[in-house]
Amino acid sequence: MAEVEPPSDADEGLDVAIVGMAGRFPKAPDVETFWRNLRSGICSVTTVDRAELESRGVPAEMIDDPDFVPAAYLLEGSDGFDAAFFGCSPREAELMDPQHRVLLECASAAIEDAGIDPSRYDGLIGVFAGAGHNTYLLNNVTAHAEAAESIGGKQVLIGNRPDFLTSRISYKLGLEGPSVTVQSACSTSLVATVQACQALLAFECDVALAGGVAVDPTRHTGYLHREDGILSPDGLTRTLDARAAGTVGGDGTGMVVLKRLQDALTDRDHIRAVVKGWAINNDGARRAGFSAPSATSQARVIVRALAHAGVEPSGVRYVELHGTATHLGDPIEMAALTTAYAGVPQGHCAVGSVKTNVGHLDAAAGVAGLIKAALVVERGEIPPSLHFDTPNPRLDLDNGPFRVSTELAPFPDGDEPRRAAVSSFGLGGTNAHVVLEQAPEEAGRTDAVDEQVVVLSARSEAALDAATDRLQEHLRAHRGLRLDDIALTLQSGRSSFGHRRMVVARDTADLLSALEARDDGRLLSGAAPDIARRPIAFLVGGFGSQFPGMASELYRSEPVFRAAIDRCAELAAPLLDDDLRDVLI
Repeated sequence: MAEVEPPSDADEGLDVAIVGMAGRFPKAPDVETFWRNLRSGICSVTTVDRAELESRGVPAEMIDDPDFVPAAYLLEGSDGFDAAFFGCSPREAELMDPQHRVLLECASAAIEDAGIDPSRYDGLIGVFAGAGHNTYLLNNVTAHAEAAESIGGKQVLIGNRPDFLTSRISYKLGLEGPSVTVQSACSTSLVATVQACQALLAFECDVALAGGVAVDPTRHTGYLHREDGILSPDGLTRTLDARAAGTVGGDGTGMVVLKRLQDALTDRDHIRAVVKGWAINNDGARRAGFSAPSATSQARVIVRALAHAGVEPSGVRYVELHGTATHLGDPIEMAALTTAYAGVPQGHCAVGSVKTNVGHLDAAAGVAGLIKAALVVERGEIPPSLHFDTPNPRLDLDNGPFRVSTELAPFPDGDEPRRAAVSSFGLGGTNAHVVLEQAPEEAGRTDAVDEQVVVLSARSEAALDAATDRLQEHLRAHRGLRLDDIALTLQSGRSSFGHRRMVVARDTADLLSALEARDDGRLLSGAAPDIARRPIAFLVGGFGSQFPGMASELYRSEPVFRAAIDRCAELAAPLLDDDLRDVLI
């Protein structure tokens, strides 16, 4: 394998920052729950009971078959959708592939997590994503032809063809950068991430959303295990274990929000991790069959990604495996990694696979691994890889550079930033590998001003109350946040809706206290009129409350107020032969 070239100063502008992320996974409605489950070693498998199987039409003889496995990795709420929020009619939403609906919701959450309001963002925002196999069209829509006819065949196509997966997101969220659907089977969402990074460096867009989704309602019906097949005999994915005999399909979705690193630093974004390097290739014809992987091609894509990142293999201390736990897949993947990491000391790098927690998420598998790896380098912990007791003897793990992480462990200390890598290998041979690095340390910051206006908005009173609850819960879980960061994000990084709520707070603890009290008069709520019919207000100060120095505190702490006072004082000085600031401040 070719040696990795050391990084140069010219490479600094080739880094991409992850500035936002969102995801919904089996037994994890959001990224924070997902991370808690990973840290705690939770397997999110669901055992489907006989009553549900029978209600879904599974024959009794199939349920009683000794090879039948009533296991599934399910996405809660995938059958629900806030159609009104996204401007969809109920019938349109009903006939739409659930994958389109779930990914649209995930994209909206991801861009909100990044603190970006598309309507006010001065730049192009692109979308790169893919979806799993659409069984909903076959099993649900075509089974109710009269419903499809009510909105027309064209609308059914738009709601179900993968061609419109990302363009719907661009349309509903107002994103005007490139909008590209990516399909490469299991590697779809990591390939989409690579394409998004390339688009950013080519200045085709300034922000890019990348990810994938897999929702298949037929997963609720279990499956039959077949010897030497790809499906697990017990519903568990035992990556690298001697008992590994297959994986299990799962539902989920994930998206990351990407920016050029220099732009993210300039904008003072919350950088979760840095994408240092990436590569994509295909196995070509040098393999036993179309579905058989190639160790040579996998090794090459890993080496190329490391070279692009300018990182030596020894600088990576965790690798998120593709990890299908199949008789063929695991040995080939580890052989490829061992070749790419030749010369790295024994047991130097930890490995694991999110598939042991949530199953194989098909088109969303790569982004699930990417989100996990980004959290690993951000938070400095390596979660356990589950169901690993005895190493597969074909892997020779005891003599190689890798060790399986079976317990929650701190990321190894070192002089270099924390680095992790992610592999995703698609059925059909399209391989992707990405190298991540810990975000650079934030530059020193000035002290926050004394008070901030914190605002919330939503489309309804109930949604506003829910948003207030979420902010309260977030502050309880993250008590070290700066109040000025919270206020700025909520003011400029969120879309504005008709139902509003605001509070003036001195610090984060004071804000949390106001949110917890709710009815002490500090939280002010109201409904904003439609902008086309917004009334004009005439504001007159007075009532005898003026006094010397009355504006001093605001002048000192608020740059916009200070600039306005300075401008007014300059305009008034020739008329008054005096400087108003002498009495105001």
